[in-house]
Amino acid sequence: MSEGYIVRRARTSDVPAIKELVEPLVQQRILLGKETVVFYEAVQEFRVAENPEGTLIGCGALHVMWQDLAEVRTLAVSAEWLGRGVGHALLDRLERDARELGLSRLFCLTFEVEFFRRHGFEEMGTETLDPSVYLELVRSPDEGVAEFLDLARVKPNTLGNTRMVKRLEEPTVAALSPAAAEPGGQHRPEA
Repeated sequence: MSEGYIVRRARTSDVPAIKELVEPLVQQRILLGKETVVFYEAVQEFRVAENPEGTLIGCGALHVMWQDLAEVRTLAVSAEWLGRGVGHALLDRLERDARELGLSRLFCLTFEVEFFRRHGFEEMGTETLDPSVYLELVRSPDEGVAEFLDLARVKPNTLGNTRMVKRLEEPTVAALSPAAAEPGGQHRPEA
């Protein structure tokens, strides 16, 4: 365990605690609020950090948007655990998941620019897409896709946030191994 926590796949029973972790950030207008049903619909996208007592201390999600692209969403850490590597461990796990899925780019919309920059994300600028891909993505009702495309309809959601992207290297066989260690060298089988 790294500093006394593990990172694991989220379960449906974690949804109330995920919502509770996210709520202070919603109140601070750092994250957008979501209905409980949305968390249940996306629970398979989430990883959670759990302390030895079984309390969730962090969460994050990986939402696939296209063949090579996913968004890091809802990355949140309990205030008491900030600065102890929980966010880093969650993001590392989400990146590993992305590689396992064969993705080559990660997107995030964030106020935490320096945190993501330390993980190799860069500001998007005017990155362009193949027109045929753009035409497919623009049809999506998903707000995260609209944020990636920088569509006018989501501008109120994105004010003050920075659109960032990271290009992932090709995964190695060792990195894709299910026995690859969790942060801190401890592996915990998936539930």
